[in-house]
Amino acid sequence: YSNFIDDLRVYVRGGTGGMGYPNLGGEGGRGGDVWFVARERTTLKSIREKYPQKRFVAGTGANSSVKALKGEKGRDCEVHVPLGISVLDDDGKQIGELNAAGERFLAARGGLGGSLATNFLPCKGQRRTVHLDLKLIADVGLVGFPNAGKSSLLSKISHAKPEIANYAFTTIQPELGKIMYADYKQISVADLPGLIEGAHANKGMGHKFLKHVERTKQLLLVVDISGFQLSIKTQFRTAFETILLLTKELELYKEELVTKPALLAINKMDLPCAKDNLDKLKTQLQNPQDFFHLLEEEIIPENTLEFREVIPISTYTGEGIEELKTCLRKSIDEQAEKVNEEYRKKKLLLLQTSK
Repeated sequence: YSNFIDDLRVYVRGGTGGMGYPNLGGEGGRGGDVWFVARERTTLKSIREKYPQKRFVAGTGANSSVKALKGEKGRDCEVHVPLGISVLDDDGKQIGELNAAGERFLAARGGLGGSLATNFLPCKGQRRTVHLDLKLIADVGLVGFPNAGKSSLLSKISHAKPEIANYAFTTIQPELGKIMYADYKQISVADLPGLIEGAHANKGMGHKFLKHVERTKQLLLVVDISGFQLSIKTQFRTAFETILLLTKELELYKEELVTKPALLAINKMDLPCAKDNLDKLKTQLQNPQDFFHLLEEEIIPENTLEFREVIPISTYTGEGIEELKTCLRKSIDEQAEKVNEEYRKKKLLLLQTSK
């Protein structure tokens, strides 16, 4: 994964409370809290570089005194984290989530100050080790086997400049780009590291790739029309088999991923025999079940993806790129309208029931 970090283990400790004042019944100040605050343009890598010890400790509460019977609260510690963070405890259980800028999560609570209830002795703050697990948030996630042309496509439709080469694993870290439209609308696209067969079982980059698909609103499968073969030791897969395998990997990792809206980009249409292969593929996609008897059982998914659009493209010649951008825009707009409509209906129902 090179310099890209999507998981960071940190130690957090709330501040200790201040001492109470027995003679006058004074209460010590409560210890400060440790907060994670979501902030744009922040990365886990920058956190690790700025705080190499990965320790975050809040301030101690002030002691009670004759001048101030109620001690002041200790200084809070705020840690800025990227959007799309899940907070997990050491057992892997999710205890919090931060998806929008400004959202806050209390990571460690400060201890109570000394008072009559505690015999005027302060309490220590909460302390624990937590994992910050990043899942990229994007409108569209590019899904495909290595060398399908995802990086080339991202460079064509956005201003991103991913590394491009003709060997299998060019993309070794997620790459984000934005499609800019004439009316200033922007759609974020994530080029995610190539899947391989068995990714759901954590082969290759496995879960490191698949977890980023969870936060994308829609999927764009990118498939080589001439088929795919990772190496001479692995089996050759046709474009149709590739689509089924990608669906299977998504389904086995998390079943709800195949319910996301999906589009299909058929790449490398500049190659010889591409038109014939495309006609054959379109026939197979119309009724996939009719061809299952010709395939191995282990590559057949429980549910097939229903594509909103199937767009033939060539990242080499530029064929179909503008059409693809239009289809992505239309699909994202339709989804947003559907979400808004559901929200309006829910608000209307709430108003009616409150009356």
